[in-house]
Amino acid sequence: MIAALKLVHIAAIAIWTAGLISLPSLYVQRAHITSRDSLYRMQRMVRFSYVAIISPAAFFAVSSGIALSFWRDVFAPWFSWKLGFVALLAMFHVFSGLVIIRLFKDGEVYPLWRFLTATASCCAVVLAILFLVLAKEAPGLTLPPVMSEPGGLKRLLDPFNPWTTP
Repeated sequence: MIAALKLVHIAAIAIWTAGLISLPSLYVQRAHITSRDSLYRMQRMVRFSYVAIISPAAFFAVSSGIALSFWRDVFAPWFSWKLGFVALLAMFHVFSGLVIIRLFKDGEVYPLWRFLTATASCCAVVLAILFLVLAKEAPGLTLPPVMSEPGGLKRLLDPFNPWTTP
Protein backbone atom coordinates (compact mmCIF):
# COMPACT_ATOMS: atom_id res chain seq x y z
CA MET A 1 0.00 0.00 0.00
CA ILE A 2 2.74 2.46 0.94
CA ALA A 3 4.75 1.60 -2.19
CA ALA A 4 1.77 2.33 -4.44
CA LEU A 5 1.09 5.58 -2.61
CA LYS A 6 4.73 6.59 -2.97
CA LEU A 7 4.56 5.82 -6.69
CA VAL A 8 1.48 8.05 -7.08
CA HIS A 9 3.18 10.77 -4.99
CA ILE A 10 6.41 10.76 -6.99
CA ALA A 11 4.62 10.63 -10.35
CA ALA A 12 2.29 13.47 -9.39
CA ILE A 13 5.19 15.60 -8.13
CA ALA A 14 7.10 14.97 -11.36
CA ILE A 15 4.15 16.09 -13.50
CA TRP A 16 3.36 19.07 -11.25
CA THR A 17 6.90 20.42 -11.10
CA ALA A 18 7.58 19.79 -14.79
CA GLY A 19 4.43 21.72 -15.62
CA LEU A 20 5.29 24.64 -13.35
CA ILE A 21 8.80 24.83 -14.78
CA SER A 22 7.62 24.65 -18.40
CA LEU A 23 4.66 27.06 -18.25
CA PRO A 24 6.78 30.26 -18.30
CA SER A 25 8.36 29.12 -21.57
CA LEU A 26 4.87 29.01 -23.07
CA TYR A 27 4.03 32.43 -21.62
CA VAL A 28 7.05 34.07 -23.22
CA GLN A 29 5.94 32.84 -26.66
CA ARG A 30 2.87 35.08 -26.36
CA ALA A 31 4.90 38.06 -27.66
CA HIS A 32 5.59 36.29 -30.96
CA ILE A 33 1.98 35.50 -31.84
CA THR A 34 0.30 37.80 -34.33
CA SER A 35 -2.84 36.04 -35.59
CA ARG A 36 -6.00 35.59 -33.55
CA ASP A 37 -6.23 31.88 -34.39
CA SER A 38 -2.72 31.22 -33.12
CA LEU A 39 -3.46 33.21 -29.97
CA TYR A 40 -6.62 31.21 -29.25
CA ARG A 41 -4.81 27.94 -29.96
CA MET A 42 -2.04 28.86 -27.53
CA GLN A 43 -4.54 30.02 -24.92
CA ARG A 44 -6.43 26.71 -25.16
CA MET A 45 -3.19 24.76 -24.89
CA VAL A 46 -1.96 26.69 -21.84
CA ARG A 47 -5.31 26.55 -20.05
CA PHE A 48 -5.73 22.86 -20.81
CA SER A 49 -2.24 22.16 -19.46
CA TYR A 50 -2.94 24.11 -16.30
CA VAL A 51 -6.49 22.92 -15.63
CA ALA A 52 -6.45 19.33 -16.88
CA ILE A 53 -2.87 18.21 -16.22
CA ILE A 54 -0.92 20.41 -13.79
CA SER A 55 -3.67 21.19 -11.26
CA PRO A 56 -4.84 17.57 -10.84
CA ALA A 57 -1.19 16.52 -10.49
CA ALA A 58 -0.79 19.12 -7.74
CA PHE A 59 -3.88 17.78 -6.00
CA PHE A 60 -2.65 14.19 -6.16
CA ALA A 61 0.86 15.20 -5.05
CA VAL A 62 -0.39 17.05 -1.99
CA SER A 63 -3.11 14.55 -1.05
CA SER A 64 -0.84 11.53 -1.43
CA GLY A 65 1.84 13.38 0.56
CA ILE A 66 -0.67 13.98 3.35
CA ALA A 67 -1.64 10.31 3.29
CA LEU A 68 2.02 9.26 3.41
CA SER A 69 2.64 11.54 6.36
CA PHE A 70 0.34 9.39 8.48
CA TRP A 71 2.57 6.35 7.90
CA ARG A 72 5.98 7.96 8.18
CA ASP A 73 8.04 9.90 10.70
CA VAL A 74 7.10 13.52 10.06
CA PHE A 75 8.42 15.07 13.24
CA ALA A 76 11.91 15.60 11.85
CA PRO A 77 13.14 19.15 11.15
CA TRP A 78 13.84 18.43 7.49
CA PHE A 79 10.15 17.64 6.95
CA SER A 80 9.13 21.07 8.22
CA TRP A 81 11.55 22.67 5.79
CA LYS A 82 10.16 20.50 3.01
CA LEU A 83 6.61 21.61 3.78
CA GLY A 84 7.76 25.23 3.64
CA PHE A 85 9.20 24.71 0.17
CA VAL A 86 6.06 22.84 -0.92
CA ALA A 87 4.08 25.90 0.20
CA LEU A 88 6.31 28.00 -2.08
CA LEU A 89 5.59 25.58 -4.91
CA ALA A 90 1.87 25.98 -4.25
CA MET A 91 2.30 29.76 -4.44
CA PHE A 92 4.04 29.36 -7.81
CA HIS A 93 1.04 27.31 -8.89
CA VAL A 94 -1.43 30.03 -7.88
CA PHE A 95 0.64 32.77 -9.50
CA SER A 96 0.79 30.75 -12.72
CA GLY A 97 -2.99 30.60 -12.77
CA LEU A 98 -3.18 34.36 -12.30
CA VAL A 99 -0.71 34.90 -15.15
CA ILE A 100 -2.80 32.69 -17.44
CA ILE A 101 -5.90 34.77 -16.70
CA ARG A 102 -4.14 38.06 -17.47
CA LEU A 103 -1.73 37.07 -20.24
CA PHE A 104 -4.16 36.48 -23.07
CA LYS A 105 -5.79 39.90 -22.98
CA ASP A 106 -5.00 42.28 -25.83
CA GLY A 107 -1.55 43.84 -25.67
CA GLU A 108 -0.23 41.69 -22.82
CA VAL A 109 3.21 40.10 -23.02
CA TYR A 110 5.38 38.09 -20.66
CA PRO A 111 8.83 39.70 -20.46
CA LEU A 112 11.97 37.63 -20.80
CA TRP A 113 13.28 38.70 -17.37
CA ARG A 114 10.10 37.37 -15.74
CA PHE A 115 10.47 34.08 -17.63
CA LEU A 116 14.06 33.71 -16.41
CA THR A 117 13.15 34.65 -12.83
CA ALA A 118 10.11 32.36 -12.67
CA THR A 119 11.91 29.39 -14.19
CA ALA A 120 15.05 29.77 -12.08
CA SER A 121 13.17 30.28 -8.81
CA CYS A 122 10.84 27.35 -9.47
CA CYS A 123 13.83 25.14 -10.30
CA ALA A 124 15.56 26.29 -7.09
CA VAL A 125 12.51 25.37 -4.99
CA VAL A 126 12.22 21.96 -6.66
CA LEU A 127 15.93 21.29 -6.11
CA ALA A 128 15.65 22.35 -2.47
CA ILE A 129 12.76 19.91 -1.94
CA LEU A 130 14.70 17.16 -3.69
CA PHE A 131 17.79 17.84 -1.58
CA LEU A 132 15.80 17.80 1.67
CA VAL A 133 14.01 14.57 0.79
CA LEU A 134 17.14 12.75 -0.28
CA ALA A 135 19.41 14.04 2.49
CA LYS A 136 16.76 13.85 5.24
CA GLU A 137 18.66 16.59 7.01
CA ALA A 138 17.53 20.11 7.84
CA PRO A 139 19.67 23.16 7.24
CA GLY A 140 21.37 24.63 10.30
CA LEU A 141 19.28 27.77 10.09
CA THR A 142 17.00 28.58 12.99
CA LEU A 143 14.30 31.16 13.49
CA PRO A 144 14.88 34.15 15.74
CA PRO A 145 13.81 33.45 19.34
CA VAL A 146 10.97 35.97 19.10
CA MET A 147 9.32 33.74 16.46
CA SER A 148 8.90 30.87 18.92
CA GLU A 149 7.49 32.95 21.78
CA PRO A 150 3.73 33.30 22.22
CA GLY A 151 2.75 36.67 20.74
CA GLY A 152 6.24 37.18 19.37
CA LEU A 153 5.15 37.71 15.78
CA LYS A 154 2.69 40.39 16.89
CA ARG A 155 5.43 42.20 18.82
CA LEU A 156 7.73 41.89 15.84
CA LEU A 157 5.23 43.31 13.34
CA ASP A 158 3.51 45.93 15.53
CA PRO A 159 5.81 48.79 14.46
CA PHE A 160 4.89 48.12 10.80
CA ASN A 161 1.13 47.76 11.31
CA PRO A 162 -0.70 51.05 10.59
CA TRP A 163 -3.94 49.78 12.16
CA THR A 164 -4.47 49.21 15.84
CA THR A 165 -5.77 45.84 16.86
CA PRO A 166 -8.47 45.68 19.49
